[in-house]
Amino acid sequence: MSGPPDDRAEAARRLAAGPQPSGFRAGPARDGDHAPSRSSRTGVAPYDPLRLCVYATIALLGWLAGPAALVVFAAVGFAGYLRARRAGLTRSKCVLRDTRLVLTYLAALTVAGLWGVWALVARIWGG
Repeated sequence: MSGPPDDRAEAARRLAAGPQPSGFRAGPARDGDHAPSRSSRTGVAPYDPLRLCVYATIALLGWLAGPAALVVFAAVGFAGYLRARRAGLTRSKCVLRDTRLVLTYLAALTVAGLWGVWALVARIWGG
């Protein structure tokens, strides 16, 4: 062992208080690289709303790809939740919580996407 339990607990606290993985850098700094800005009052880096950028990018890709993207993402999500449910998952971190509700939601999105693809193809080839 590496010491009494108090030493290990203190080491864990020091590690947990260290920088977040997103603050690590690989290799030397390049021109234009900047350390995360820190508030002069608190010394803490401001909140980075990265998830909002990710959501906006996903929305853009969905808008560009149209209903086909909805079919793909919803079907992949449905398959993933179906597999997880068969493995025993009954509660999800999704807002809907119950995996049966999540599966119903994803199935409805898949059907809506398929209808959208059909409507788009009918409009293009149907005149």
